[in-house]
Amino acid sequence: MKVQRRTVLKGLLAASAAVAAPPFLRAQAAPFKIGLLTVKTGPLAQGGNQMEQGILTFLTEKNKTLAGRAIELIVADTGGNPAGAKTKASELIERDKVNVILGPLAAFELLAITDYVRDNATPLISIAAAEDVTQRKANPFVIRPSATSAQCCHAMGDFASKELKFKRAATISEDFAFGYEQMAGFQRVFEDNGGKVVKKLWPPFVTPDYTPYIAQISNVDCVFNGFAGSNPVKFMRAYADLGVKDKIPLLAGWTAMDDALLKSLGDEAVGVISAAWYSSEANTPSNKRFVEGMQKAYGVLPGGYSAGMYVAGQCVEAAIQILGGKADDRKALAEALHKVSLTDTPRGPVKFDQYGNVVGDVFIRKCEKKDGKLVNTVIKTYPNVSQFWSYDEKAFLGNPVYSRDYPPAKNLE
Repeated sequence: MKVQRRTVLKGLLAASAAVAAPPFLRAQAAPFKIGLLTVKTGPLAQGGNQMEQGILTFLTEKNKTLAGRAIELIVADTGGNPAGAKTKASELIERDKVNVILGPLAAFELLAITDYVRDNATPLISIAAAEDVTQRKANPFVIRPSATSAQCCHAMGDFASKELKFKRAATISEDFAFGYEQMAGFQRVFEDNGGKVVKKLWPPFVTPDYTPYIAQISNVDCVFNGFAGSNPVKFMRAYADLGVKDKIPLLAGWTAMDDALLKSLGDEAVGVISAAWYSSEANTPSNKRFVEGMQKAYGVLPGGYSAGMYVAGQCVEAAIQILGGKADDRKALAEALHKVSLTDTPRGPVKFDQYGNVVGDVFIRKCEKKDGKLVNTVIKTYPNVSQFWSYDEKAFLGNPVYSRDYPPAKNLE
């Protein structure tokens, strides 16, 4: 498998389309270049492949042009590590001269390149969830149309405490930034609502057997997990095989129960309640086109990774429309991306706060089996959720960034 490959998507194929285009668009011969930082190898590859499928589905739907501009898509494999992300970002910017970058996938990758894209004045539309990139260290060249690590977890903490009436919880996620921030967001809201997180477990990113960790879980009302990549499959199978599933309800972040992951899961996933910023059930015109396009081209049900890149493509199109002939000005493009407001995306309405992070709906879903297939049925929608939840923005930013140690775990047993 090649580490980096180029996919040239040429628009304006028909002469009639060129004639119909406004003069200022016909004069722009150079394609608009989009770089995609994704993961093609390793445990995160499933999500990385979905990212590529998502943007390709959008560009195919748009006849490979956005606002009249021919598109060249350049796909780069980061390998799912910080060094690879930085190397590929530099290639896209310095060698390929891209107008905008989509991606990367992982929080630790985004943290590795955020200063670089700022220093090189290159807009980046990220699916990665690193909190501080749109908070205390907001990067004016970054927007995030997916969610911060904790954005959906805040909602799950609220639902678990208020709707499910759980009082005692254990959390488990990989021992890295995305896991820390997810668990911190859940813990903060859950405990602010009167609950207690009494156990926090941190398996390494590559863990062959979750049995030793699951064996430490007892005397709780629920377990909240934030696994990503292929790890949710291994964890949930172990959770069920050890008989814990029938005793302690399992809750999940969006990556752990992503719709695209359902085909890899069995009965061990039935009953799991998750919080996600995207649902394949969303009843929007663009989501119907998106789901149909993904099933036609790839035979898969889309999830958040592919939806995030589809929405990223919508943001690029909207920014080009705002700027017209000035879309090649990367600083102006970054400013225009922050101003984008969309009423119809696969995830619902989208707008951005002053830091470049999305404000949008969060869905609480329950995994069920219907007609022999697993589906995440939406049971509650939290509208217009911001990265600050219901907290005062100034007070939120005055606290440390979410981490393994913040907020402090005062109820561990």
